[in-house]
Amino acid sequence: MAAARATLPHPHLPAPSWRTQLKPVPRRVVAASAAPSPALTASLRLGDVIEAQQFDRQALNEIFEVAREMEAVERGSHGSRSRVLEGYLMATLFYEPSTRTRLSFEAAMRRLGGEVLTTENAREFSSAAKGETLEDTIRTVEGYSDIIVLRHFESGAARRAAVTANIPVINAGDGPGQHPTQALLDVYTIKREIGRLDGIKLGLVGDLANGRTVRSLAYLIAKYQNIKIYFVSPDVVKMKDDIKEYLTSQGVEWEESSDLLEVASKCDVIYQTRIQKERFGERIDHYEAARGKYIVDRKVLGVLPKHAVIMHPLPRLDEITVDVDSDPRAAYFRQAKNGLYIRMALLKLLLVGR
Repeated sequence: MAAARATLPHPHLPAPSWRTQLKPVPRRVVAASAAPSPALTASLRLGDVIEAQQFDRQALNEIFEVAREMEAVERGSHGSRSRVLEGYLMATLFYEPSTRTRLSFEAAMRRLGGEVLTTENAREFSSAAKGETLEDTIRTVEGYSDIIVLRHFESGAARRAAVTANIPVINAGDGPGQHPTQALLDVYTIKREIGRLDGIKLGLVGDLANGRTVRSLAYLIAKYQNIKIYFVSPDVVKMKDDIKEYLTSQGVEWEESSDLLEVASKCDVIYQTRIQKERFGERIDHYEAARGKYIVDRKVLGVLPKHAVIMHPLPRLDEITVDVDSDPRAAYFRQAKNGLYIRMALLKLLLVGR
């Protein structure tokens, strides 16, 4: 089915139906390297999911409301399958390995009655191996599908794809750049677990230089009030200055620390990440210097407030010990399940609206 370009509806306004549109909304012409401006982020929010900072609080509230509805849809789908996206086809193009993101997108589409075209390890097994450009691949795939979910090894690839395509594009992670749907499910998880988003103290731990999940989460949590972020990482993978400058510009207090136990005692959320060996290239010495320095274990649980939670985008290696899993504050597998609901909500909003 060839669908015209749908829009993510502005809260409180009726969503236009793609069935009534005569042609796709004209594409934006955006330089791939350009820094996002307020006007750009506003237009991006209407058609693609490219970066975390494109969403305002109203949009986040709407997405989270629909995600709650999707929890009920998913529970009910065991009896009779939803037909909300029946006739729609989603293409997943993954140039990097993925388990949770790819499978949750595919499960989300199928739970809503849609169908999936998928390629895993597209870097090796698609025409990219023959030298085809990303733009040519996107132009081809959009002819087969109604929405494209892209994971790529290059930062900025999702923006290039969105500029090229006449159907919605969702960024499922672009190199060390961003992972906006992960940030959405992370913030949704914090809301569900803690009960609020304003006033949160958040500890980001691990590979902060290369971690697209922590970058996206920092952008998104900055939409809320009275936030404080603690950065805890080895020196070789400290959070980059662009995120720090953005947080400062948004009035978000942040602090760097080398003491995980002290930070854990103050936080509502500890967000642990793995040290990403694949981002170090040939500098294995830097990887070895970074791994294993900050581990969430029973000692961390001992100082963590009773109401707090531990999160992780997964996969984990040894940065959270397995004996933490049985503690009710270990929220990372609940967090992963929330990814299904957020992605169901996004697919519904982008393709058919409320």
